[in-house]
Amino acid sequence: MNSFKNRISRASYFNKIILANDYVGSTNLFENTIKNINIMHDYLCGIKINFHILLHLDTHAIIKINKTAHELHLQSIADIKLNDILDTNKTVIKKLRDLEFDAVIVNPIIGSKNLGNTIDLAHDYDMGIITLCHVSSLHSSLYDYKIVTQNQNIDLYEFFLKLSMTNNVDGIIVGATFPNIIKQCKDITNNKLDVYSPGIGTQGGSISKAISSGANFVIVGRTIINSRNPLTSIKKLKLEIDRSFNL
Repeated sequence: MNSFKNRISRASYFNKIILANDYVGSTNLFENTIKNINIMHDYLCGIKINFHILLHLDTHAIIKINKTAHELHLQSIADIKLNDILDTNKTVIKKLRDLEFDAVIVNPIIGSKNLGNTIDLAHDYDMGIITLCHVSSLHSSLYDYKIVTQNQNIDLYEFFLKLSMTNNVDGIIVGATFPNIIKQCKDITNNKLDVYSPGIGTQGGSISKAISSGANFVIVGRTIINSRNPLTSIKKLKLEIDRSFNL
């Protein structure tokens, strides 16, 4: 079975960076995305496309982007933070499969049963599900709120983590800006669940701290795409990542 976990594992053997191709605005999105893939693929294992980017691109453009990524052995992740009733989730998953995405980021607040059924459908298509456990923004303190479940008070992100573990997700999102939470999640899962960490650079996240805390992949966007020389920037990041992973 050619699962997303197997594919991203092969793609990331030497490269741990997922490019967040999250431009602001609607100008030259297709051209810039294709250019980024072609120029930087040697330093990437995947590319992440955010919801607001997809809204500006037609079906042909999205499929072309994903085909280009696949031709260069990269995985493509739709970052839409899917969060709806099951029928809607099914429709979205099927559409994203037709657009040739490899994985989808889902908000686990949809609940255990809904999450499990969404994951089952994605896995039937050999697609992956990555759940949002804790965002990278330092202004999103909601994820640290306590909730009551089974007569226990636990943090919301820990509740999301337990839902993710129970339903066999392919990975979780935890911001690099919260290395202590990365470590806690890795400890709770006995290091068996991959952590994808955004927030490197522009938001203040440290590559070395994120990786030493247990991050398996780093998701980097503005630090690269908004720099004067994106290729030089990603080369520097890869050197730092390689040192942290001892590659």
